[in-house]
Amino acid sequence: MNKTNPSVDGFIRKDKQWQGELQALRTIILDGGLTEEVKWRVPCYTFNGKNVLFIGRFKEACVLSFVKGVLLKDPKHLLIQQTENSQSVRVIRFTSVAEIEKLKPALKAFIQEAIDIEKAGLKVKLKTVSEFKVPEEFQAKLDELPALKKAFTALTPGRQRGYLLHFAGAKQSATRSARVEKWMKHILKGKGIDD
Repeated sequence: MNKTNPSVDGFIRKDKQWQGELQALRTIILDGGLTEEVKWRVPCYTFNGKNVLFIGRFKEACVLSFVKGVLLKDPKHLLIQQTENSQSVRVIRFTSVAEIEKLKPALKAFIQEAIDIEKAGLKVKLKTVSEFKVPEEFQAKLDELPALKKAFTALTPGRQRGYLLHFAGAKQSATRSARVEKWMKHILKGKGIDD
């Protein structure tokens, strides 16, 4: 078993609802030879500095998230796409230690395959920004304000995707318009939605 990270000890200890499940996942992961770190305030497991998987907790379940999960072979369809916009990550949700124990062989196989993917240097082909729909409310502002269009196109593809997904995520036109108005200054400053 690889060395544990004290920050992950704290993460698990604080979670009374999923403590046993998180510890069971951690044990399986560390047996696979990954390095335990904390990134974005959650346990992250890396291979040669590359993110391979995360464990996390939600109200309804704890999750094991594979960063390049879309590349994993999954004949039993255990991995799920967490959201419709998730291009690479695939997750497995758990609500009991018994579920984890039952899937232990499959989890070990996924972990080894994820490590092999990193060793091979495989990449996930992500959709380009041009493949995402630009909400009409945002397109109207881009057409109206050349400085906004210039600032938006100067952003990195990831930042552009972040804005497009955020704007398109609203169901009502008024909400999409409000989101665009709220974030225009941020875009003009060259910042992403998470900056």
